[in-house]
Amino acid sequence: MVSINDPELMIAKPAGLTAATGMDALTHAVECYITLAANPITDALSLKSIKLISDNLRRAVAYGEDIEAREAMAYASVMAGMAFNNAGLGYVHAMAHQLGGLLDMAHGVANAVLLPHVERWNLMVNPEKFAKIAETMGECTCYKGKMEAAELAIKAIERLSKDVGIPSGLASLGVKESDLKPMAITALQDGNAGCNPRKGNEDDIVELFKAAM
Repeated sequence: MVSINDPELMIAKPAGLTAATGMDALTHAVECYITLAANPITDALSLKSIKLISDNLRRAVAYGEDIEAREAMAYASVMAGMAFNNAGLGYVHAMAHQLGGLLDMAHGVANAVLLPHVERWNLMVNPEKFAKIAETMGECTCYKGKMEAAELAIKAIERLSKDVGIPSGLASLGVKESDLKPMAITALQDGNAGCNPRKGNEDDIVELFKAAM
């Protein structure tokens, strides 16, 4: 299999697709950074990807012909892919796969809506890494307590998602509360679930879906 990531081929990509695929790459990088199988090599790739996305996705969405932003996003996507192919993902992807199967929802949009809610639930497991994500995304973590600094990562993710036009919740995308339990059951059977740093049960996953509604 060959993947060609040529930024010149991305110039005409619509803003909505740019936002969704960019947030998908961010989800790859963030989930991989905190996964149980993360290592120093995947950490380096993930953090560089997070930095490039944080610095360039807004520009790529707002002005699709910005070749420098497109090139940075291409690099970010490849590095995040290299990272998660070696260290896995987590509950965001496990849950997003169910949304894609049920509603034919764009994968990047599903990831983007779920990402801050799942990672807020994961915060307590490794606040130091979340604080590093916050710092990488340009947040000032100086003089902040451990958990306060970690929470800034979630706020930075939410701000980026909003800025690029991702919908605010699953309800607006057609998800019903009756869908949540069946999706939670199958999400825990998804291959990505095993790498999530915090372990949950069906009720936990239902509550995460509800938080994202």
